[in-house]
Amino acid sequence: MVLGVGLTREPGSTDFYVLTVLLAGVWAVGAFLSGPLHLGWAHTRAGERHARPVLQPFLLGVLAVAVFSAGALLVGQVPFLRDLVNEVLDYARFASLPVVAVITLINGVAEELFFRGALFAAIGRTHAVLVSTLLYALATAATLNIMLVFAALVLGTIVGLQRRVTGGVLGPIITHLTWSLSMLFILPPLIAAFTPAG
Repeated sequence: MVLGVGLTREPGSTDFYVLTVLLAGVWAVGAFLSGPLHLGWAHTRAGERHARPVLQPFLLGVLAVAVFSAGALLVGQVPFLRDLVNEVLDYARFASLPVVAVITLINGVAEELFFRGALFAAIGRTHAVLVSTLLYALATAATLNIMLVFAALVLGTIVGLQRRVTGGVLGPIITHLTWSLSMLFILPPLIAAFTPAG
């Protein structure tokens, strides 16, 4: 609900900043109250745990950025979908971009702590990727923006599978931040190229 209310505020308004930081606080507090959160491990081909997952999650995030950027070129040509994306991008265009970047970072970490940390662990081994992804998309549905829900389904699946493989939240956090911060800077010019002036 906080997410939906936050995205009804005027881009650049103080309310938007306060509500989005409040939402991050809700996710993070919920995650930490649930119990210990694990960072996870990268695995060798032999199945040995040898290091924290850093490079692979970053590269996975870069791959997600490439796929979403290609998708943006298609979405930009469909006025209805382009308008939905522009509604979200207005928060980056008409607000302080460094502040929006920090909020994006804070929220990305908090979402992963909650959805791929506490919630994922609470669901158990059976269907944790599916259930956590659907609940993530359901939370995003409060925005009433189908493009954000679609992004939540795709990203949620990617980081959910990564959580299952690594056993922790570090990989999903790195992938999520790589994706969300990159899209914050890449998506506006891609969509703007198809947006009529005026």
